[in-house]
Amino acid sequence: MPELLQVENVNHPGRTSRVNAAKYAEMKRAFDASLPRSAPGATQDDIRELVKPILCRKLFPGGKTCGWWAKTVQLDLEAKGTMVREDCKPLRWHLTD
Repeated sequence: MPELLQVENVNHPGRTSRVNAAKYAEMKRAFDASLPRSAPGATQDDIRELVKPILCRKLFPGGKTCGWWAKTVQLDLEAKGTMVREDCKPLRWHLTD
């Protein structure tokens, strides 16, 4: 059984879920390596494309489930205040330093 990690969701304060810790850590590493640290940030589609080529192929073979994990990590980092949702259309996000 994989180790689990508790994550938050900025859209549902106080609500948590448990997810695979290794996949979360790998997606967070990809975020740290590829996402902007300031505006204008990246759209949801941009985020998926930026992280996909640098993800561990063993954990994300062929990029499968990449979109779901990117959204899960994005919502958790937003809830923790380490990722910012910009007030624009389309929505864009960037990491904080």
